Amino acid sequence: MDTFLLGTTTSTRKAYETMFAANLASAGLDYCVLGAFVLYLILMLGIGFVFSKRQENLGDYYLGGRRMNKWVVALSAQASDMSGWLLMGLPGAIFVAGFSEAWIGIGLGIGTYLNWKIVAHRLRRYSQTCGDAITIPDFISNRFRDRTGISRIVAAVIILTFFTFYTASGFVSAAKLFSTMFGLSYSLALWIGALVVISYTLLGGYMAVCWTDFIQGTLMFVAIVLVPAIVVCNAGGFADAVDQLNAVNPNLLNLFTSASTGKACGFIGLASCMAWGLGYFGMPHILVRFMSIDNPAEVKGSRRIAMTWVFISLGAAVVIGLVAHLFLKQHGLTLADVGNDPEKVFMVMINGIFSSGFVARVFAGILLSAIMAAIMSTADSQLLVSASAFSNDFYKRIVHKGASNRELILVSRIAVAAVALVAVLMSMNTESEFFKVVMKMVSFAWGGFGASFGPLILLALFWKRVNLAGAVSGMVTGATTCIVWKFVLAEKFAGAHPIFGLYELAPGFLLSLIVTIVVSLATKKPSDEIQAEFDAVAAQLKRD
Repeated sequence: MDTFLLGTTTSTRKAYETMFAANLASAGLDYCVLGAFVLYLILMLGIGFVFSKRQENLGDYYLGGRRMNKWVVALSAQASDMSGWLLMGLPGAIFVAGFSEAWIGIGLGIGTYLNWKIVAHRLRRYSQTCGDAITIPDFISNRFRDRTGISRIVAAVIILTFFTFYTASGFVSAAKLFSTMFGLSYSLALWIGALVVISYTLLGGYMAVCWTDFIQGTLMFVAIVLVPAIVVCNAGGFADAVDQLNAVNPNLLNLFTSASTGKACGFIGLASCMAWGLGYFGMPHILVRFMSIDNPAEVKGSRRIAMTWVFISLGAAVVIGLVAHLFLKQHGLTLADVGNDPEKVFMVMINGIFSSGFVARVFAGILLSAIMAAIMSTADSQLLVSASAFSNDFYKRIVHKGASNRELILVSRIAVAAVALVAVLMSMNTESEFFKVVMKMVSFAWGGFGASFGPLILLALFWKRVNLAGAVSGMVTGATTCIVWKFVLAEKFAGAHPIFGLYELAPGFLLSLIVTIVVSLATKKPSDEIQAEFDAVAAQLKRD
């Protein structure tokens, strides 16, 4: 990290510390930022309250009654996808290792497109045809006519496990944001962020989550494009910015060489980055967005909106991580001056660019709210999917089969609070390197979902021969492989052989795919009813 420390003087460091004073009382202008945050959070809670009056059944609470328009689905899917990772994790990784980390963004961009292109329309049709499924475990169970309930239980356990880690990453992001901006203690900042997300998720369900994600996705887009553009302009334009970055470190702009080590990116590193794209096929909180669109014919338009947002946002996030070096240089600062945490560079840039004057500080508050928007847009979706997995796929099927809609919604809200509480407690473990780095938690959860559900969703949609035994075996294999690879094989053997440094999603996805196919072929083929339904969906898709 010392490679990136830029020279500074004691006086400028003191000036910086004053500008970003930790105590609101000693930095009156920060009340402007606080006011913008409060208004933004009130708006989100207001949306949750409005939609709390529009829930007639579980389909409304979990899937918005399949009444979501293409704009809301597109921005909601991508906002819930990117999370605080887009504005904190990715810029931080780019800041440290340079343009070579952009391979993650490239993999994600390809994965996003393929998910919209080959999965979205088919899943929307198939999920409604097979028992009007409203959750991913619902779809899996209905698709294979699982009367034992085993697929629901396995899917629900996977969702609750990995979403707890994913939600914890969002809460850590929120804690970093509040503690950096307002000088709050980490634990207090953590609880504030968690309570806000829990509140409007409890109130409004899926429609509230989608509409708040739509607003948050728009806000994220403005912030992520505007801030790096200002820094580049202050550097004298694009050409001058490139020259200055090369002067800081000639490897910063090299797509195939790590700026932190100066070494060429090997096959394992590139494969790990590109493997992120495989995760999309198994993300429950993204897949349910496809299921909720009101008209399957609108999927194409929604895809175009989503891809425009994704490519511009991912590109801008990469630029933020690069030009953060220029920002620090322009202000005579080092990474040490911002707490030696590269994941905070975006908020530091906003605070520095809009550092004085009432209007500037209010605008800073609005842009900083974009970071909270990124965090909230993912955490709320994860909590809702976790709640649906517990209430609809566990409680209703095992604990109380005759539960009413009102009872199930109540159980869902209790599940939201319970998952959030566990995530908060995990996030408070600041002694662990794993739990205090957003990128590490996100990559683990992303890999777990991609390996567990990705191969199964693809096979369920495109292969008539896949059966229940293959589905369950594949899910278990994917989840187990990711956990063992991450915490056993990579920990013990990565130094001995480079292959164990491969991102766990890649081996998990491959093994899950192989096991699902082999077990399906080795066991009884699906019933005539299941195959006829598959053919009917295929015929409908051809007519579309």
